Formats: sequence, C-alpha cells, structure tokens
Amino acid sequence: MSFLSLTHEPLTLTATEQRLTAVYEAAKRGLKGDRLAFAAGMKPADYRRLAQHDPLVELAQEKGAADGEAALAEVLYDAATLGKDPKVALDLLKHRHDWVAKQQLDVTVDDKISITRALELANARVDTLVIEGTAHAID
Repeated sequence: MSFLSLTHEPLTLTATEQRLTAVYEAAKRGLKGDRLAFAAGMKPADYRRLAQHDPLVELAQEKGAADGEAALAEVLYDAATLGKDPKVALDLLKHRHDWVAKQQLDVTVDDKISITRALELANARVDTLVIEGTAHAID
C-alpha cells in the first residue's frame, strides 16, 4: 500500500491592492457582510480573518460605502435641485432633513363648557331612564 504525499500550503491572507480594491468596489455598491466577501472574491471566513489582521480592509470597506452613498446622494440632489423630479425633492426633505409638511388644524369652539351644566344633563338622563324603565335590584 502506498500513500501519495499531499502537500499542504496554508492560505496566507494579505491585504493586497487587488483585494482592497475589490472590497472597496463591493462596499461602494452597498454590499455588506458575507455578500461583500463573495463579491470581493473571498470566502466569508477568510474575509473576517483578513479584516481582523489588517485595518486597511475595514478602511477600504468604510471608504467604499461612504463613496457609494455620496455618489447616490449627489444624483438625488441634482434631480431635486434642477427641477427634474419634485417627488425626489420632497423625499430628500422628509428623509434626510427631517422635514414635515405643515398640517393645519383649525378648531373653533363656540359653546362654553360648564361642568355643573354637564352634570345636570347627565342626572336628567339618568332620571328619565329610571322613570321610563323598570328598576331591577342588583345583588
């Protein structure tokens, strides 16, 4: 019986420029977690290990996410400010600037509220119910 000699070379993960660029581009497109790892050409476990050992990986991810959000924000801003899409302008105001449309509530009360008068009316209703209806003893 003979055994074949299998050479095992452990995977060495380094944050090469190519890997950092792949992480940056995936994060720029809005990918996170395992999907970012796969899009960057790595297994999720390898990506997490690489991110733990090299802070440049996290920097590439954060920079990519920030650049992607900035590019989309610019597109929305241009659409809103150049008058092409008023709905985008309203959505930007609502969701990014916490703007709320003014709501008018006009309440006019002409009658004066009197607690004693309300009590008199309530007692009168109770009296008419007792007189018109039959009374039953409650145990």
